[in-house]
Amino acid sequence: MKTTYIIGHTKPDTDAVVAAMAFEYLCKNWKEMGYVTPVAAITDPLNPETQFLFDTFGVSAPKVLTAADLNENTEVVLVDHNEASQRMSGLDGELESQIVEIVDHHKANINFNNPVYLTFKPWGSTCSIVYYLMKKFGVQPEKTLASFMLASILSDTVGYKSATCTEHDKKFGSELAALAGVTDVDGFTLEIFKAKSNISTLTDEQIVKNDYKVFDFGKKTMIDQLETVEQDLVLTQKKASLLQAMERVKAELGAELIFVAITDILKVNTKLLILTQAEQAVAEKAFGGTTVDNVLDIGPKMSRKKEIAPAIEMALK
Repeated sequence: MKTTYIIGHTKPDTDAVVAAMAFEYLCKNWKEMGYVTPVAAITDPLNPETQFLFDTFGVSAPKVLTAADLNENTEVVLVDHNEASQRMSGLDGELESQIVEIVDHHKANINFNNPVYLTFKPWGSTCSIVYYLMKKFGVQPEKTLASFMLASILSDTVGYKSATCTEHDKKFGSELAALAGVTDVDGFTLEIFKAKSNISTLTDEQIVKNDYKVFDFGKKTMIDQLETVEQDLVLTQKKASLLQAMERVKAELGAELIFVAITDILKVNTKLLILTQAEQAVAEKAFGGTTVDNVLDIGPKMSRKKEIAPAIEMALK
């Protein structure tokens, strides 16, 4: 009997964690999914926003999974990611054959030796996709899980303001709010944003790696995004130390380019921290404008997936 681990990407955000939990719930409540022992897991500790949700709802976080936990009696479902650079460390080579299914809302970049189940939708949140599957198979999430899934959709779509947000996300969010008993969605969203903005316990390196992904754009490119309600404060009080941390993280990851996007959730604005002339040339080509004191204002671009990363990729091409 195989154990099926369901995992999101490294340095998981709320969507990566909750989508795994929601998919586990779906598998347990619709046996035709075919996974006898589904187990949601995480690949790194929770970030402050996600920890806030677990504390709020009094739920224990899933176990942290490593490649050492995988053996001939295990298999893996990936949620909220598909690229090898974003997978759990060690889930490559022979272990890659343990991947049996992917549920994701990002651009696909995969080449497996074996066929796997794929569910991709161009929606704002992986939890929207899992909820769609729940509705399709007649599974209704219980109240606490519905609250988590609502929070995940609100987080990933930046309160429905992101360019990635679709009518599906808004419709499913409304249905989940009803199931969760959340009547003040705006207030709930603001609490999530405040938790997302809380960086008081993070080191500069942790901020730079708060929510990052590494892309292969011809050059190994790291893009981190910090969503906050205090953009000005971050840039005035922490800019110098964050630039130093970016230099260290860039070397640690062996990245050729590194960008940190400081996104103001309330003002709907993003500013990029620019480390060197190499990043400056790419960013200004991608977004226009002029870098001033290592900061480039790229305007109301909220989505790394749809607005920031593709523009950088095009600039490099």
